[in-house]
Amino acid sequence: MDNIILIGMPGSGKSTVGVLLAKIIGYRFIDTDLLIQEKEGRKLFEILRDSGNDYFAAVENEVNSSVMADKTVIATGGSAIYGEDAMKHLGSIGKIVFLDVPLYELEKRINNLSTRGIMFKSGQTLNDIYSERLPLYRKWADITISCEGESLSENAMKIAEALGL
Repeated sequence: MDNIILIGMPGSGKSTVGVLLAKIIGYRFIDTDLLIQEKEGRKLFEILRDSGNDYFAAVENEVNSSVMADKTVIATGGSAIYGEDAMKHLGSIGKIVFLDVPLYELEKRINNLSTRGIMFKSGQTLNDIYSERLPLYRKWADITISCEGESLSENAMKIAEALGL
């Protein structure tokens, strides 16, 4: 299947870049965070607050493993890379693109970890999350796009060019 799957840290612009990219190349767009919220009937931070990380991770893995699409840009949640089944499935239906945004830019974009709907362990900082996830983003990515100092629309264009679209 001919899909583009965006992975990256919370605040890397996956959802916004995904919409822009879909418009540029004429694809549909899916945000898996919205699919999770729809399935659960509550916001991401509510799922995390009320049911915990393990429950959230299981739901995220299940939802991401069941995505079926064609000619679609799929923006995943920042923690999607923890779900091995989901990542194998997503890799089988498209190209996985890692939006690589430096930590200092993410720190400017993310104000409150707890209300943003980000899966993290108690006491973890954004730096801790970044350090833990970076190797996993690199592991799953077919293509890495450096997003340092670029606008969201420039990043969408870089992806289209990298994929020859």
